[in-house]
Amino acid sequence: MSMFFQNPPKAARPQRVDDLLGNELMARIGRLDVVSRKIFSGKLQGERRSKRRGQSVEFADFRPYVHGDDLRFIDWNIFGRLDRLFLKIFLEEEDLSLVIAIDTSASMDWGDPNKLAFAQRLAMALGYVGLVNHNRVTLASFGEAGGLRTLTNLRGRRRTSEMGRWLLDLQPGGRGTFEESMKSLALKRQGRGVMLVISDFLLKEGYEKGLRYVAGRGYDLWCVQALAPQEIDPTAHGLAGDWRLTDLEDRDEAEVTATPGLVEQYRANLGAWCSNLRDFCVRRSIMHLVVDTSTDVDVLMLEYLRRRGLLR
Repeated sequence: MSMFFQNPPKAARPQRVDDLLGNELMARIGRLDVVSRKIFSGKLQGERRSKRRGQSVEFADFRPYVHGDDLRFIDWNIFGRLDRLFLKIFLEEEDLSLVIAIDTSASMDWGDPNKLAFAQRLAMALGYVGLVNHNRVTLASFGEAGGLRTLTNLRGRRRTSEMGRWLLDLQPGGRGTFEESMKSLALKRQGRGVMLVISDFLLKEGYEKGLRYVAGRGYDLWCVQALAPQEIDPTAHGLAGDWRLTDLEDRDEAEVTATPGLVEQYRANLGAWCSNLRDFCVRRSIMHLVVDTSTDVDVLMLEYLRRRGLLR
């Protein structure tokens, strides 16, 4: 499936870091944190609980002693009462990786509000939440002719400006393959945690092979499908009469007359495409959500993503 539009509506994309994340929104989301649906074991001492047992910060449980266990963790009080050896088990605090992958293909440079600008702002807000909680933040862009671009291993609030400048430098217009980009991203995996793929997912080659590369790789995977209001309801935004429609990525053209029947068929096709993506995600324990780009980022963060369990 691909979207066709003549003279696509343009909106100014962010030019400054403050355009991506203003002080008011920064203050409102600064208390949020990213949540994984699993307990992860990372490589570094950090902010998340894992199932790694040993000398740590929080007591979890007991288990019977077996030969070779560290004698320092025997609970001698239980031994005195039961005349049996039990070992204390602890939960360690581990780091969480937050990976945010942004589609910069030509189809994302469309809509009012612009889809790419929306993705940049959402990535900035989510990345900031990760930084202030000392998560390990990685940004990636895909869909450009040069292939996957990454900014890796950001930690701490002081990296906010660097993250913002990287996002501002993103340029749309390429035709990079989704499958190859996701394969490269999977091979670059560092640690475990949460990955978000922000895209319209309107890919002629399909999304299935690409998502299979990053699903089940130690990440809670989220597919954030960003669609412009004009895509969701074209008749509300002036699509009527005769049109020459041009694909933004491969320049295919089609002449159509926007009759009520054609518009209804378009809505049915878009609904089926989104429904198939959702079903594909559900079968693989991937979280999927469709977001209208006119949605305020603060509402999305503070309400919707908290209800869905990504943030707390």
